[in-house]
Amino acid sequence: MTSSKPEDFAADLAALRDDVTKLTSSVSEFIRKQTAAASNTVFDAADNTRRKVSDTASKAQDVVAGASKDLETTIERNPLSAVFIAMVAGLFIGIFGGSLSRK
Repeated sequence: MTSSKPEDFAADLAALRDDVTKLTSSVSEFIRKQTAAASNTVFDAADNTRRKVSDTASKAQDVVAGASKDLETTIERNPLSAVFIAMVAGLFIGIFGGSLSRK
């Protein structure tokens, strides 16, 4: 026959409360560490993306500057051709732009 003493029940309840408190603390610490690791991963990915976009923009800017310089050199070498091309482009823009604005 088992006897249930109030002291044993109180001790078991106190031990259970202590275990729940420790478990809650452990879970909270685990969540905190995982959140910090996830945040670091996101920040690192964002920094890498920012760096890649910056590098790509810098390369694109260099290409545009080079193309601009090439175009400038070509215009200086062939000014009549440049004027003729600009005139034809203006004509096409005027013809097609005018027909589109009438619709």
